[in-house]
Amino acid sequence: MTDTLVAVEGLVKRFYLRGQNYVGAINGISFEIGRGETLGLVGESGSGKTTVGRCLLRLVEPTSGRIRFEGSDITQLTKRELKPLRSRLQMVFQDPFASLNPRRTVRQTVEEPLALQRYAPAHAWLGMITEILKRVGLGPQYLDRFPIELTASEQQRVGIARALITSPKLVVLDEPTSTLDPTVREEILGLLRSLQSSMSVAYLFISHDIMAVERMSHRVAVMYLGHIVEQAPTAAIMADPRHPYTRALMSAVLSPDPARRLPRSLVVGEIPSAINPRRECPFYSRCPIRLDRCLDDVPPMAAVGPEHGAACLRWRETSEVLAEVAPE
Repeated sequence: MTDTLVAVEGLVKRFYLRGQNYVGAINGISFEIGRGETLGLVGESGSGKTTVGRCLLRLVEPTSGRIRFEGSDITQLTKRELKPLRSRLQMVFQDPFASLNPRRTVRQTVEEPLALQRYAPAHAWLGMITEILKRVGLGPQYLDRFPIELTASEQQRVGIARALITSPKLVVLDEPTSTLDPTVREEILGLLRSLQSSMSVAYLFISHDIMAVERMSHRVAVMYLGHIVEQAPTAAIMADPRHPYTRALMSAVLSPDPARRLPRSLVVGEIPSAINPRRECPFYSRCPIRLDRCLDDVPPMAAVGPEHGAACLRWRETSEVLAEVAPE
């Protein structure tokens, strides 16, 4: 891996209900993001992906664990101490229209981070705003427009400009293309790749679109019920997924190359409740190759290969066993 920018260790987030009950949104996950790197975070709805991104930026307070940014543990910082870091930690939201203030023009929206962080002299702001808008494909004619006057693509470009105006080191991309049509989606992904190359910014790319994650990410982490069940370099996890849940996700991808498709792997049933999760394999109830000992504890992350880990007791035989139980 490249020089580490963010290191997450044993991150836990619980949302407490009445009494001793709680929702285990994140259950002790660990991962790293290198400088200028993209880590793709995938999983079905309710797996905890967005909560991870919000905890990373301290928009949601973690219950326990450590988040190290450039070597410093930011979970111990007060709000006042955290404020100077905000310019280096930014987010692009899933719904571009909902993330923009309808009463603010494009100029006012992109200017806001500069004003909050007192980033550069005020007389330089217009030039900085014009430049970042140009880099995201919007000309100066957009400065005085309101969100309702923009297309969904243009709204998301404004959101990207707002996130990048302070030259951050890390941007959390929370499903930034999920509300866009396929043609525009590819344009935005290309834009994000180009900006990463020119600005050396790191991304946490949250998505359920496996093909988008493959195109964007250097490494991929797969989440299920608040756990990371597998993580690896993108090429390795796409070619040889070792966790049965990862394999099911990959086999569902409709690739334009039929030779690339994995044997069909079905996951039966619904994702279990996240309320008071038990200390067992989170995928046990839906796993086609489960063993009784999978109930003993949460499986540790086993070293499959270089930078490739899978939290499965049967990772060595996943391909062969799943092929035997695959539907016709």
